[in-house]
Amino acid sequence: MSGLAAAKSAVRSWDKDAALSIVQEKKSLDGALMPILHALNDEFGYVDASIVPVIADELNLSRAEVHGVLSFYHDFRKEPAGRHVVKICRAEACQSMQGRELEEHIKRHLKVELGETSADKKICFEAVYCLGLCACAPSMMVDGKLHGRVTPEKFDRIMAQKMAGAR
Repeated sequence: MSGLAAAKSAVRSWDKDAALSIVQEKKSLDGALMPILHALNDEFGYVDASIVPVIADELNLSRAEVHGVLSFYHDFRKEPAGRHVVKICRAEACQSMQGRELEEHIKRHLKVELGETSADKKICFEAVYCLGLCACAPSMMVDGKLHGRVTPEKFDRIMAQKMAGAR
């Protein structure tokens, strides 16, 4: 399961014992750091900072090395995601088709800045740099579902459905 899927399906609160069990289970794998981080992210929806020193010790890495990998890959979360994750494409094709204007509309509509989670923890708003829908620009992803040719009005409809609990 990818970090994206984890953001959608994680229902488990952070559990230090369960996290330690994951580290112990995967530490003998070749290149164990990535499988451990993925497993934690998938299980809890994020990787709590408290586990970083444990992973470092178990894998004989520095905390900086673990933190570097954790912060380099954007799908690894350091805190729980909002209930809904909105990702807007910022690649050139989407920018050329009013992607920046859509981004500004989304910020105003959601009252959240890019890269942040709303105060009520309902929405995460993130940037991605290609969703592979260049011919349908501007594009975005909401809770793992791709949307192309997104206008401010289409965005408003999608979010109204999401907030009403529709899938």
